Parts: sequence; C-alpha cells; structure tokens
Amino acid sequence: MATKTTSKKTKQPVKKKEDTSFTSKISRFLFKALLWFFGISLFFVVLYKFVPVPFTPLMVIRAIENKTAGNEVYFSHDWEPLKNISDNLQKAVIASEDGTFLKHNGFDFGAMHKAYKSNERGRRIKGGSTISQQTAKNVFLWQGRSYLRKGLEAYFTVLIEIIWGKERIMEVYLNSIEMGDGVYGAQAAAEHWYRKDAANLTPIQAAGIAAILPNPRKFKATSSSSYINNRKTKIVRIMRQVGTVKY
Repeated sequence: MATKTTSKKTKQPVKKKEDTSFTSKISRFLFKALLWFFGISLFFVVLYKFVPVPFTPLMVIRAIENKTAGNEVYFSHDWEPLKNISDNLQKAVIASEDGTFLKHNGFDFGAMHKAYKSNERGRRIKGGSTISQQTAKNVFLWQGRSYLRKGLEAYFTVLIEIIWGKERIMEVYLNSIEMGDGVYGAQAAAEHWYRKDAANLTPIQAAGIAAILPNPRKFKATSSSSYINNRKTKIVRIMRQVGTVKY
C-alpha cells in the first residue's frame, strides 16, 4: 500500500524584506540629499569668490524682526572692493576680532580653548570664532547656538579658506557684517557713523567701528560709552603691532 505524503509550504518572512527595502530607500534619499547639499554649497562658495554677496541671512532676519515689531525696516548695504576700504579698518578688525587671522587656516584652536575654559568658570569674554568662521556663518548660515550650525560653520570655513583665500575672506567680511542697527558693511558704516567713505577712515575711527562689533545694535561708534572708548584705545594700540596687512 503506497504511503501518501503531503508537503507543507513554509511562509517566508515578508516583514524583514519590507524593512530592508524601506531602509534602502531612506539611505538612497539621504545620499542624494547630501550630494545636492555639497553641490549647491560648493556652487555658492565658488560664485561668491567672484560675485559680491547681495544679502545675508542675518539681513533677512533683522528685516523680519523689525517688520514684525512694527518698526521701520532700515537697510543700508553698499559693497566696496577691498582696495576701497581703509587699511586701518582691516587692521582694526584683526586687532579686535582675530589676531592670528593672517596665520591660521580658519580656526584658532588656542582662542577656542581659552573661550571654552572661561565659559566653564562662568566668565564672559569674546568668543573663539575667527574672522573666517564669522564670515562663513554670516554669509551662509543662521544665527544661534547648536551643534548642527557649528558643524556647518566648520564645513563652510574650510571651503572658503581653500577656495577664497584670506584677501577675499576679509573683503566679504568687511562688506557683510552688521556694523550698526540696519547698517551692513564698511562703506555703509563709515557713512553712518562718520559721514565719510570707508577708504578715508582714520585709525581711531576704524577702531570705533571694530569696537562695537560684539553688539553693534547696542553700542555706538560715536558718542560712545566709557567701555567702548576704552576698547577703542586698546584696539588702536594693538593695530600698531599688526603692522602692514599682507595677504
């Protein structure tokens, strides 16, 4: 008598296959997003090596803040080539913001460590960000403190150091940073504070603009407080040590 045999089909685990497919799609999406980010960021860094920066995220944010608060939206920004900006202002911002600007590769790790230690003790001193880092942040990023922003700031700092070089970084920096309430760049600041062109700033006038950079909407370059006047004197003294700026 023949024995009848039956075979049972085993069910394949479908869920695991679906999970793998979903993970693969997410991975491909993230990879493509990163490629787009690198491509677009590189495009704008190369573009701004040759083209004046028309506006920065901070300019847009300040305009929105004033509009929301019901205040007048005041905006002054005149781009000038570096050759039309006084050497005094270039030396002043180096003296006040980044003494090793001409030597470092984008980061002053000594200053960063000093700022970190000081913050641990509860003190408040100027941050450890270099002119290169400030330029990267002002041109490409938003304000604020987060690990994401700091990481992107480091990324853009490396790019502009490699692609732009020191001279272009200084040119963009002096044409884009906030130098008063609604005042952006050296030419607008020189006209606003001293009624003159940026090319004609004296050492003490340049020091006056550099002295207010930590908080240009609070401090004044003219009719200054004793705190700012002391900063001006100190900056002028350090400017003499900077000497001729050679990029």
